[in-house]
Amino acid sequence: MTSLWQRIKQQKPWAKVLEIQAIFLMMMGAALAVGGKASVDHTNTLEFCVSCHEMKDNNYTEYSHTIHAKNRTGVKAICSDCHVPHEFVDTVIRKARASNDVLQHMLGTIDTKEKFEAHRLDMAKKVWLRMKQTDSKECRNCHDVKAMDPDMQGKTAQTQHKKLLNGSKTCIDCHYGIAHKEPEGGVEPQDVLDEATHKQPG
Repeated sequence: MTSLWQRIKQQKPWAKVLEIQAIFLMMMGAALAVGGKASVDHTNTLEFCVSCHEMKDNNYTEYSHTIHAKNRTGVKAICSDCHVPHEFVDTVIRKARASNDVLQHMLGTIDTKEKFEAHRLDMAKKVWLRMKQTDSKECRNCHDVKAMDPDMQGKTAQTQHKKLLNGSKTCIDCHYGIAHKEPEGGVEPQDVLDEATHKQPG
C-alpha cells in the first residue's frame, strides 16, 4: 500500500498543496474539538466555579449547607448541574454568555459581601428568567416528576407537583430558594417572566 507521504510526492504541485492543507485543517479541527471539550469539562467543575472569591464566599457558602450539597444518600448537584445546560450547543452558548461574569469579576462588581447583596436580586432574576423560559430544564435532568411517589410527599408538595405535570408551574416557581438565599424584595420567578414579556415589542 502506498504511504500517504509517497502519494503526496507523486502528485502535481497544486494537488500536493491542497492535500497538505486539508490534512493540516483536519488536524487543527481535531485539536480544537479536543481542546474545546476539555475546556468545557474543566469549567464545569466545582473547583473552577469557586475559584473566584465572589462565588466561594457567597454562593458556594450558601449552597454547601443545602440538600443539594449534603444529604443522607450522598447524591449531590454542583453548580454546573443547575446552571449549565447539558446539551453541547446550549452549553457553548451559555459559556459564551458567562464571559460577562469574568468581566464583572475584573470590574469588582460584587467583590464584597455588601456589593453581592446589592446585586443579589438582579443576578437571581437572570437565572429565574432563564429557568422559566426553559421549563426548569436543568432541574429536570435529575428530577423526573413522573417518577415521583406522591405517597412519600406532603399534601402541599403533591398539589404543587401536579401543576408541573399540567404545565401551569415549573420547578423554579417554588424552589427558587433551594440552593441559595432568597433575595429580598418579594419578587418571584413568575414576576420576572411577566416583566420580561411586557418589555417585548408587540
